[in-house]
Amino acid sequence: MKLIGRKKEQSDFKNFYEMQQPEFVVVYGRRRVGKTFLIKEFFNQKFAFYVTGLANAEKSEQLKNFNISLGHYSGIPYPQVQSWMESFRQLIHLLENSRIRNKKVVFIDEMPWIDTPKSDFLTGLEYFWNSWASSRPDILLIVCGSATSWITGKLLKNRGGLHNRVTRRMFIAPFTLKECEDYFAEKKMGYSRRDIVESYMTFGGVPFYLNLFEKGKSVAQNIDLMCFAQNAPLTNEFEMLFSSLFKHPQMYMQIVDFLAKKKKGQMRGDIALHVGNNGGGLTAVLDDLEQCGFIKSYFAYNKKTKDKLFQLIDPFGLFHYSFIKNYNSTDENFWLNQLGSAKYRNWTGHAFESVCLSHVKQIKAALGIAAVSANIANWRNGNTENGAEIDLLIDRRDNIINICEIKYSEKEFTINKSYSSNLLNKRTAFIDATKTRKAVHLTMITANGLARNSYSGMIQSEITINDLF
Repeated sequence: MKLIGRKKEQSDFKNFYEMQQPEFVVVYGRRRVGKTFLIKEFFNQKFAFYVTGLANAEKSEQLKNFNISLGHYSGIPYPQVQSWMESFRQLIHLLENSRIRNKKVVFIDEMPWIDTPKSDFLTGLEYFWNSWASSRPDILLIVCGSATSWITGKLLKNRGGLHNRVTRRMFIAPFTLKECEDYFAEKKMGYSRRDIVESYMTFGGVPFYLNLFEKGKSVAQNIDLMCFAQNAPLTNEFEMLFSSLFKHPQMYMQIVDFLAKKKKGQMRGDIALHVGNNGGGLTAVLDDLEQCGFIKSYFAYNKKTKDKLFQLIDPFGLFHYSFIKNYNSTDENFWLNQLGSAKYRNWTGHAFESVCLSHVKQIKAALGIAAVSANIANWRNGNTENGAEIDLLIDRRDNIINICEIKYSEKEFTINKSYSSNLLNKRTAFIDATKTRKAVHLTMITANGLARNSYSGMIQSEITINDLF
């Protein structure tokens, strides 16, 4: 299948390849997001050297695997060695004798798996880059991995010989809604934008999950097949993700379990109390979870950094905790039978909010402020009788603040008298509490637009799912 989307990444790879200087590129992101596919397809698998780490393999097996790849690209066998320093010396020999006259692309995939305990792999990598590759303008080294904590700690924030040696970093995010639309169009799925939004609410923009969709079946039918049918492929997917991403996943799961039970963002202090850790370890875990796209942090409006809020926004995570985790039925049409239920409606509201929070860039474009600097925040006022809260607040440099209300409904959303009073009270509470002098606009983000009535005129701007594409 051809590359879909990833225009920025493809442009970056083209530039890295054409630059007359050595490049050390780190590509990272959550599992299943298509990092390896992107690199292989862009370079048409034309590498001067390529190797991928082996999951749960010892140093000796990793060295043997590296040695096999050396022999494949040289056409002659290299002697088996016992250290990474010697293996990287052999790689230097291979590249110095390569017949490739243009940039030589070296791709080391799943690097965190290669770095087994006490293996001195990083010492060998440091030797390869610092003593040889960093002075070779014909070398493009691409390393890739999903274990974000390893990538961050061992490469991006390395304090040893690889400190500041990475020349480029590339985070591969899940697809946007538009990229999902292009993907489904390429597969001739025939889905409407509403279908695509519902698929995104369930699986996010993770290409691996989208590739499991079967042509000729509705989104609901595919959800049943992938999550609830006998031997469904994604039944244990969420737990497996954490085991594959993090060496010690217990605290990661504790935090996600905690946030899954809370509809709104939680303060760091509340999370610390739950996991019994308020030190640097907690900071690193929260950073990892955010880098992988499981959670999102927000600054509470007019608060200090320590009052940051953390919220679970990963669509598949939300779906897992809402329906899959405690599923014990034999109904293979479980999801079809959930449609329209109270539990389904409650989930759609939360899931649609997560979709919108992942598409703030598109929301700003729809408001005509794509180029305007703005702070994205959350606001809550616990002093009000009902605890007024704003899920998405866009504080703009042009002296306007958008209070965004996010609502998912099957039809046009209707603002009635009660809801209009709620909106006006929320706006008033925000202005009174923050003492802002900026203009405060009410913005509705809905699936199918607003129904026109005597109350709809109070809304300054509307955004629908079409704008999110």
